[in-house]
Amino acid sequence: MKIGKNRFLGLTIVILFLGACKSTKTVTGGEVDARMSAKNIIDNHYTNQSKFKTLSGRIKIDYSNGDESQGVNVSLRMEKDKVIWMSAPLGMVKAHITPDKVSFYNKLQNEYFDGDFSYLSHVLGTELDFEKVQNLLLGNAVLDLRKEKFNSSVIEGNYELKPKKARELFKILFQVEPKNFKIASQQISQPDSLRQLEAKYTYQNVSGNVLPDEIKILAEDKGELTTIDLSFRNLELNKSMSFPYKVPKGFDKITLK
Repeated sequence: MKIGKNRFLGLTIVILFLGACKSTKTVTGGEVDARMSAKNIIDNHYTNQSKFKTLSGRIKIDYSNGDESQGVNVSLRMEKDKVIWMSAPLGMVKAHITPDKVSFYNKLQNEYFDGDFSYLSHVLGTELDFEKVQNLLLGNAVLDLRKEKFNSSVIEGNYELKPKKARELFKILFQVEPKNFKIASQQISQPDSLRQLEAKYTYQNVSGNVLPDEIKILAEDKGELTTIDLSFRNLELNKSMSFPYKVPKGFDKITLK
């Protein structure tokens, strides 16, 4: 079965894993220091990354592409650096992602995918792997900021980081909030392909970890704009959990064109 135009399922799977919790206090405030160097901003970003083993909760997702809108609530389980698992009500859609493999099935359409990250990369128009997906959902920089040099400035109360050396195939831009040095927004664009992915974050404190509270994802592909808003509830950290997953028999396999 070929991939159709409706990208809701794939987009949902990409961004379902942005753990946060509505029952805790939203993180606000923080003053910028215009004298802080880009290196110090980046060092603080990595020093302040969340530390936990497992995460679980529920996510409310609202999706719109201009022609249609959908909403769904899903359950989320995650073991950091190892597995990301999600399930829609009654297990109608379920996904299991590890560093080596992406797998999900959809009972509404009797189809499944089992392979590498090429499907998710195809859906969002940018190369993805497990680490990038995990960083996207935890409010960390998708790319390793320590591997190149950046210029820094202050924009709308955040630190903005731009690479000193322009990339050939795509452009990147990061804004870092000053209180906990988490990503306020991150943007990856491919001008030649007319593709752009942007994620904007607000944060809250969950058991001493600063995690996303709400996230807005904007994905543009050749003029077609998809917006997904996420809010997070009932998060728990460091609980024992399982990740049950088995593709039902008789489903059609999704293949890339």
